[in-house]
Amino acid sequence: MNLHPTLQQAFESRRALKVISGLMNFDGDRVTAVVRAAEQGGATFVDIAAHSDLVHRAKQVSQLPVCVSAVDPERFFPCVQAGADLIEIGNFDAFYAQGRRFEAEEVLALTKETRSLLSHIPLSVTVPHILPLDQQVQLAEALVQAGANIIQTEGGKSSQPTHPGTLGLIQKAAPTLAAAYEISRVVDVPVLCASGLSSVTVPMAIAAGATGVGVGSAINQLNSEVAMIAAVRALAESLEQVKVVNL
Repeated sequence: MNLHPTLQQAFESRRALKVISGLMNFDGDRVTAVVRAAEQGGATFVDIAAHSDLVHRAKQVSQLPVCVSAVDPERFFPCVQAGADLIEIGNFDAFYAQGRRFEAEEVLALTKETRSLLSHIPLSVTVPHILPLDQQVQLAEALVQAGANIIQTEGGKSSQPTHPGTLGLIQKAAPTLAAAYEISRVVDVPVLCASGLSSVTVPMAIAAGATGVGVGSAINQLNSEVAMIAAVRALAESLEQVKVVNL
């Protein structure tokens, strides 16, 4: 895997921070603001919707590595030509409210199709949280065998916290933390824990075995770039305080 040096270093230190603008977010100005905030706040890389124009915009305003996300493999090629550093299948959170489910067989088929189209670009694949945990683990192993270089977890959309404050934040993150814990013990590739995380729970993701975290709505739903920068900085500082013990 020809991984961007910045990403390689962050994964090795288990402090990668990905800021997600949203798989369905094609608003160029909004995406640009998120990307700028990610860099100024100390993120490792950004994850944007798969569109070549967005890649160009991101590259113009930031030096951060750019990941593009989609569920249609054919959308990746123009983005790679535009300069995307890695590609991602998923995550799938945006589709669940529409009643769209991604089962293990479909995700594996998408991974194989993507690898047949683009054999050398680093590939991240999200494991759907709708699967039982043991099936998530099995799928993660199959995805790596099919060519995935990074496995991402999800789960925040399925969690309904019953408490406010810190306890609620932990409840919200529980599904993706559990997936990161189980998957990180069976695959030899970086595991990115994403969906439903906050500055309270990103250290827990690393403790669970993740090599990094992905955060989206906690940043991209804020109303100002200044607020987004502050949110990214809080996450980055939370990661920096983690004492990493290699498992």
